[in-house]
Amino acid sequence: MAKTNRDIKYINRDFESFRARLIEYARTYFPQTYTDFSATSPGMMFMEQASYVGDVLSFYLDNQFQETFVQYAQQTNNVFELAYMFGYKPKTTGAAQTIVDVYQQLPSINDGSGNYVPDYTYAITVGENTTITSQNGSSFLIQDKIDFSVSSSLDPTEVTVYQIAGNIPQYYLLKKSRKAISATINTNTFTFGAPQQYQTINLSSPNIIKILDITDSDGNKWYEVDHLGQEMVFDTIKNSNIYDPNVNGDTPYLLRLKKVARRFSTRFTSLSNLQIQFGAGAPNDITEEITPNADNVGIGLPFGQDKLTTAYSPTNFLFTGTYGIAPSNTTLTVRYLTGGGVGSNIAANTLTSLNTNNSRFNNINLNATTANYVFASLSAINPEAASGGKGGDTLEEIRQNTLALIASQKRSVTADDYLIRALSMPTDYGTVSKAFIEQPKLTDNQVSTIETLNLYVLSLNSQGQLDYAVDTLKNNLRTYMSQYRMIGDNIEIRDAFIINIGVDFEIIVLPEYNNSEVLLTCINAFQDYFRINNWQINQPILLRDLYILLDKISGVQSVKNVSISNKAGTTSGYSQYAYDITGATQNQVIYPSLDPSIFEVKYPNLDIKGKVVPL
Repeated sequence: MAKTNRDIKYINRDFESFRARLIEYARTYFPQTYTDFSATSPGMMFMEQASYVGDVLSFYLDNQFQETFVQYAQQTNNVFELAYMFGYKPKTTGAAQTIVDVYQQLPSINDGSGNYVPDYTYAITVGENTTITSQNGSSFLIQDKIDFSVSSSLDPTEVTVYQIAGNIPQYYLLKKSRKAISATINTNTFTFGAPQQYQTINLSSPNIIKILDITDSDGNKWYEVDHLGQEMVFDTIKNSNIYDPNVNGDTPYLLRLKKVARRFSTRFTSLSNLQIQFGAGAPNDITEEITPNADNVGIGLPFGQDKLTTAYSPTNFLFTGTYGIAPSNTTLTVRYLTGGGVGSNIAANTLTSLNTNNSRFNNINLNATTANYVFASLSAINPEAASGGKGGDTLEEIRQNTLALIASQKRSVTADDYLIRALSMPTDYGTVSKAFIEQPKLTDNQVSTIETLNLYVLSLNSQGQLDYAVDTLKNNLRTYMSQYRMIGDNIEIRDAFIINIGVDFEIIVLPEYNNSEVLLTCINAFQDYFRINNWQINQPILLRDLYILLDKISGVQSVKNVSISNKAGTTSGYSQYAYDITGATQNQVIYPSLDPSIFEVKYPNLDIKGKVVPL
């Protein structure tokens, strides 16, 4: 028979109900014709065959109907499609992020006044998208250019004396810092002939982070948009004109709206396939010269005054009736980033190998010997550990985040809206593994007096264990959240507390079972139960569930005891915070602290212990 414990029962029929209805039908309408309803009769054979067919058809009907609900869908591609339909963009990986310090030496030169200063004619520029690798082969990407000849409040250069001879500086050491993400640049090319409406191409690769850029054979750039109907994009322009009255030291980039016809949208169809879709046709389909007209947002609409109270989105200014042009008779070069994952959360001082192929001197006609020495001095290292690396969303995470996003409708109004927005931060800025948000308590040590929400976050280290988010990740999150918060809201980002625990249990094994095998099965069950992906901040431990979990395991006669203990102490590799487990236990429930915290079994192979005891 078909599976009966499915989530959706559209017609609520299975084999037994079909069989009963057929017997009832035969007894009602053919009481004299057929009366043998025994299991061995030929008539019952035909009825049961018909019931089987009905049961199978009912199963497939229920299954197809089930796949239309995001909370019940099981097929990966259906879950992804439903998530995109409701506005949530699933993540297939999370890129770790860190700060990289880049160094170069400069020879000294006399400035004519008897003072020795760095000779900036030997300054080097490290190009954008330079790679740096760790000792174990992990690759990180420095996306911003580094110019050692420039120093400002937003891009400071730290200068120290490196080498002295006879009380005269011979070489100076320059240091600049940049953000780096765990990513590798990959390149694919696609050739197009005659234009086709809404043509798609696919990138198949694990751990795709995002599209870096797309250019055609004529050098034209194609822009990524949320939807093909979006003609306007935000364009960042470097603020290099010092005589512009709009320029000051706090605005290194100008943000402007730009209308683009060459555009594309992306969506993941699975964890390893990214689909890229282009526009509908010819360039002359563009409907507005500069910006869409005001008809898009309700002024001058034909329905008059009957919808004056309708809420119109300001983003409607960015949409028109065209959907961009399709590539034709050209070759597109697609560069995209891959990487991330828990393994990319590398330790400090491990990124040491800087790729210098993208570096050059700013000047020519330099002394060859000095230039070679200076270029060889170019080096880099990460002073802090990388964090934010995480695996892709599981199907259940996609379901839950999609349902939460439907309620928020991309507006950050409630506390849950901000929580989902924090978890939706683009992966190239780092990934928040755990988040919890609440209104400040009167006892909180607030940074200012206007906080309306406290956002508590945690990240993961390279072993997949909970770790505190570095300042870089918090700053990225703060910047990202500022674009979605309400004008009166102020959000303070803080660290949640990590409470490391150990689990000890005692069981009685049935006589006919092997003690070691049953004990190992119980330990594996607890390891799965306490896997950190299954736990959230402020989630209590229900001891009753632990007893039930062990009782269900084959071979366990009874559970004699399950106890939870606190593991603390940085010297032992645990959290610095101790916790009174006994005092926090009430009615077989271990509650977390009043301050947002999370329970973690940091070392499952060591901290989960069990033993078999006699009856």
